[in-house]
Amino acid sequence: MTTKKRGKWPVLLILILSLAVGGCGKQASQASKGGAETTLPVSETYYIFGTVVTVKVYDAKVTKENFAKIGDILNNVDRWLNRENADSDIAKVNRMAGKEAVAVSPETFAAVKFALEDSQKSNGVFDLTVGPLVDLWGIGKEGAHKPTDAAIAQAKALVGYQDVVLDEAKHTIMLKRPGMSLDIGGTGKGYAADLIADYLVTQGFGSNIIDMGGNLLTVGLKPDGSEWNIGIQNPDKSRGNTIGTVKVGPLAVVASGIYERFFIENGVRYHHIMDTSTGAPVQNELASVTILSDGAMAGEGLDNLVFAYGLEKGLEYVDARDHVEAIFITKDHKVYVSKGLKGRLELLDADFTLAGE
Repeated sequence: MTTKKRGKWPVLLILILSLAVGGCGKQASQASKGGAETTLPVSETYYIFGTVVTVKVYDAKVTKENFAKIGDILNNVDRWLNRENADSDIAKVNRMAGKEAVAVSPETFAAVKFALEDSQKSNGVFDLTVGPLVDLWGIGKEGAHKPTDAAIAQAKALVGYQDVVLDEAKHTIMLKRPGMSLDIGGTGKGYAADLIADYLVTQGFGSNIIDMGGNLLTVGLKPDGSEWNIGIQNPDKSRGNTIGTVKVGPLAVVASGIYERFFIENGVRYHHIMDTSTGAPVQNELASVTILSDGAMAGEGLDNLVFAYGLEKGLEYVDARDHVEAIFITKDHKVYVSKGLKGRLELLDADFTLAGE
């Protein structure tokens, strides 16, 4: 058995700023309050949610206090929504499954309500109670292996968004059956990115990049008013190798693929995207899906869902929605884009073919 663990890095942001004097392609500089030049972007890196988070601000006026506040936002979201944090609201809800309702913060309640609505809309293809299957398979952790059919059936029986009870007035959450478990880690990361973006805008910073371990939220446009240039990761190669680029304005760019966290057993690749109908990782023709949406939390709720739908149904689903686009890469190196991206993806790798245009 081969085990492979990677961070979530399907999207590479290529910053082509062209802001330096004379258009020479160097990093731009601005004078700070003290008169010294500051090279842009100004950035800070955090480690939370089991991943590296980097926030880049294209304004010399940003301060250490601003970055400290962003750290507080990340710590708060971890305390609310990280199921691996034993003191988090989500962990407390999971421990009380089948016993009693748990009072949570308004922020936790809002995020769980959002994830529950996504579960309802998808009829459980995306299911916020997938925790028992995630724990059983342990993909991305040492010793991951294919469970027995009996163990899969037992864990699958505990998945069911219909048994999540929310009390809006009391801000309580209850899981009806013992052994049930919420897992909304992706939703949590998207929520954190959206909160950071809101904070930066209220502080007057209108050109920013929030990188949540590879999933991105672009805030505003580049300082020169042009769009950001996003590189789409080659699913077969190491980080930094792209198959093409697309220009975007302020958007969330969120992706999932079979190469992020997986193990191989008896020649079969088992990745982290669960099929709630079988209790096992999704098996279809896709290598990755990249979602472009107006908000990070919305995008985080869509990437695994659209991947699970597969190419044909996934394209139909995205094309029927407003303010959402997608890029699909199949295992045989064909690239498909939703209708709003037609003519916008510049394919740069000759090993891949742009299909459906």
